[in-house]
Amino acid sequence: MKISASIYSNTTQSLSDTIKDLDEHQIDLFHVDCNDDVAVFDDISEIRKLSNKPIDLHIITDDPDKYFPLIAKHEIEYVTFQYENINGFLNVPDTISSKLGLAITSETDVSVFDAYSNRFSFILFMATTPGKSAGVFNKLNFQKIRKFRSLYPDKNIHVDGGVDGEVSFILRNMGVYAAVSGSYLFKANTLSSALLNLKSNEIDSHFQVKDFMRPLEETPILKKDQKVLGDVLVSIDKFGMAFTILVDDQGKLYGIISNADVRKGLIKNLNDLNNIVVENIVNLQPVSINENATVLELLKHIKSKSIPITYLPVINNDNIVTGCVTFINLIKGEL
Repeated sequence: MKISASIYSNTTQSLSDTIKDLDEHQIDLFHVDCNDDVAVFDDISEIRKLSNKPIDLHIITDDPDKYFPLIAKHEIEYVTFQYENINGFLNVPDTISSKLGLAITSETDVSVFDAYSNRFSFILFMATTPGKSAGVFNKLNFQKIRKFRSLYPDKNIHVDGGVDGEVSFILRNMGVYAAVSGSYLFKANTLSSALLNLKSNEIDSHFQVKDFMRPLEETPILKKDQKVLGDVLVSIDKFGMAFTILVDDQGKLYGIISNADVRKGLIKNLNDLNNIVVENIVNLQPVSINENATVLELLKHIKSKSIPITYLPVINNDNIVTGCVTFINLIKGEL
């Protein structure tokens, strides 16, 4: 996941010193907030003299047309427009080659992106109040990120607001492309330690697994009496997560069947595939996680296992399956 440093959050250094410091620490993007102020393009000119890192411009205005010539002139790499400030439909001219994004607040539904999906390449979730620094991440946005990913799988996701080490881990795990960080970066003891926390797994913990897990309706589940191999294969294929969970009639965790379990069953019965008994390929002691576990407890749980963990059934205190967590996006993001 790329880190976009919100340059105006640094109130203790000059702009040039801020850019030089961030550049030395290999920041990915420079996030520039434009609250209807064309003067920010003077700052962008200065940034261009100091670094070749991409500009990530967020414009909040009810008159976006006046910015189009400036965006084209400065060849801004990423430009985001705040949806709630737009009057009518925003028609960005083809002369602008920037990657375009639509920013929405926590109260706005992701469906508003549909009108822009042909031209825009990403969405920006404002997880705190736009324009205010040091806000707390609104966990409602975890659900919105999942919904957007389901509706627009080919579009990138950016997040701004309340991104600390823990939120960064969750966002990376959810496949977020870029996260904007301001106060967290510049109020840390050192910029290096803040960046390390944003890109590592050693974090403090405030959120629980149930805040960001895949809910039941997005989880591959079969009743344990559905022991036909075809049912298992269809369930695994439908959700594309390389496993399916088996539950009893009360919804309690019974076992799990992975692609590897199916493969082993096929190898054992190559001479007669009709002899495959689903009961014999079920892992009856799967690793799971309680929905009330914190992110830190989740990480410790995973690290305590001798086998690599790429997915986990999520259960409540009664051992009833309530969802799942997967780590494929995290693995991809760390490569």
